[in-house]
Amino acid sequence: MKKSLKIGDLVVSPPVLSAPMAGYTNYAYRELLRRLGGVGLIATEMVSARAFVCMGARGEGEPERLWGVQDEPRPLAVQIWDNCPETLEELAGKLANDFKASVVDLNFGCPAPAIAKRSASGSYLLRDPEKVGELVSRVAKACAPVPATAKIRLGLTVDTVNAFDVAQAVEGAGGAALTVHGRTAAQMYRGSADWDEIAKVKSALRSIPLIGNGDVKSAQEAVDRLNGFPVDGIMIGRAGLDRPWIFREIAQILAGEEPEVEPTLLEQRELLLTHYKLVVERFGQERGVILMRKFAVHYSKGRPGGRNFRDKIGRVSTEEEFFDVVTNDFVVEENQ
Repeated sequence: MKKSLKIGDLVVSPPVLSAPMAGYTNYAYRELLRRLGGVGLIATEMVSARAFVCMGARGEGEPERLWGVQDEPRPLAVQIWDNCPETLEELAGKLANDFKASVVDLNFGCPAPAIAKRSASGSYLLRDPEKVGELVSRVAKACAPVPATAKIRLGLTVDTVNAFDVAQAVEGAGGAALTVHGRTAAQMYRGSADWDEIAKVKSALRSIPLIGNGDVKSAQEAVDRLNGFPVDGIMIGRAGLDRPWIFREIAQILAGEEPEVEPTLLEQRELLLTHYKLVVERFGQERGVILMRKFAVHYSKGRPGGRNFRDKIGRVSTEEEFFDVVTNDFVVEENQ
């Protein structure tokens, strides 16, 4: 049973990674995952290299998404994006030398129009493996000895799947690991992740680890995919928002232990309130309430009374309203 993987000289144990997710994997969420345990490598939200360089030139400090990075526990991966070698190189060097990041990850998978279309970055770059290789090479040299990694999709469309070629470009340029999300950019988050296609990428790699990502919904499913496919690690995104204790369960199964019993609804509610407190500590009460609306929606998925709770929590605007809805509408008896 796979119990660890190596990204450069970094040992990731267990081989379970938390996916970078824009708008979600902020400092508060990362702290929550650490308290729950089980994540081998936690990642930040993706950081714009261009924004970092421009803010520095104007003397405005660092992007908000890098808040807390210098002081929080390691290991920690910071994901970056852009299509300009010089700006990526500058940010990568800063992350390695000033921020002491454990891993610098390049995003070649984001399909969001603001990234892929308007900025010609993220998944847009999959059309040009040579360009991907150039960017990985510049980042890898700038952040050495900190390992540089990449996250990609299968391709732009089902007719242009080229993850094999992109994978070779990443490794050939000095990439230390590759994560593949099992959808194309055109699919966005529709349909199902194709783990058979993810598996094919393994034969393109000579020595660096392959990390699979997409549609893992339970701890046992994560372990089954980790052991049933030729991947060295597994990355979990949305399931970690719905059930942030999933990482702990996976780690326990991989260690040969009986996973802890699913938290009761009351315990899940307490975890939601803990998450709220962490968000408010970071962002303040007014903004924290608004940010927590989307997190709270995830906690309610698949729960009794979830639809009613989501409808109400999506409209709160004050702390009093937030606590009122969580207290009265999160825990609903199974037979109601």
